Amino acid sequence: MAQEMKVCDNGAPTLRRVARAIENAKGAGGNPRKPLARVASVGRIAGLYGHNPKQNRLLAALPTEDYERITGVLELVPMPLGMLVSEAGMELEHVYFLTSSIVSQLYEARDGSATETAVIGHEGVVGVTTVMGDGRSLNCALVKSAGYGFRMPAKILNDEFNRCGAMQLLLLRYTHALLAQVSQTAVCNRHHSVVQQLCRWLLLSLDRLPTNEMSMTQELIGNLLGVRRESVADAAGKLQDEGLIHYSRGHISVLDRAGLEARACECYAGVKGEYDRLLPVTCPALATVVMR
Repeated sequence: MAQEMKVCDNGAPTLRRVARAIENAKGAGGNPRKPLARVASVGRIAGLYGHNPKQNRLLAALPTEDYERITGVLELVPMPLGMLVSEAGMELEHVYFLTSSIVSQLYEARDGSATETAVIGHEGVVGVTTVMGDGRSLNCALVKSAGYGFRMPAKILNDEFNRCGAMQLLLLRYTHALLAQVSQTAVCNRHHSVVQQLCRWLLLSLDRLPTNEMSMTQELIGNLLGVRRESVADAAGKLQDEGLIHYSRGHISVLDRAGLEARACECYAGVKGEYDRLLPVTCPALATVVMR
């Protein structure tokens, strides 16, 4: 059997190549419907095409008083495949609490090469740096799986953060988990095989999807991982031969999740463990904040 390929591929993808790969993937993934509605009251939320802010893990963890205070400024927005949510250095006007979409956080170097450093889904928010610094984005953020989210003016999130209550605690915990993912991704990209990277990438995506299926071309996966398409094809072929996935024309079905987890390196378990530890579905630490 051929030795698994390491990440020494020099086909560094540029942000333009990533965007082009996303365009090519649209045929397989499609875009969601595009209703755009502002949440006027808590009572109307459930009727927004089945969407609810509490489908986002951070918003769901807020105490009732905090949650009801912000519902009037949340806006349901479609997030189609390839949507550019933010660019590096851009001053953020809105933050996005994702519900069914997945956003890829990309670092773009001076030479234009870009690599995925983290994925964000229903567990988090795009734009958390608005409360951590001068309100500018550190990275480019692109939608890699179409869906929806609820956006909020960045100023409102800053106001909530400065209340020093539940929202502040949640955002700090989430930032900790996000940094853990970025750090683990850097280690994985440097030291582990493309097969292991692909397993980690698939599992992190599955954690943010309602099914065990996804639409993603080899070109797009390669661009996000920072490796050649041929390397992804080789890795996907190995996983398919082992009966872990089925891959055909940009459509991936995970057949054996337990087997995929066993095939992955320790990076996936490390990242998932941090998110589960810091952002459980019911966050006990919030009780302390509410009682202050």
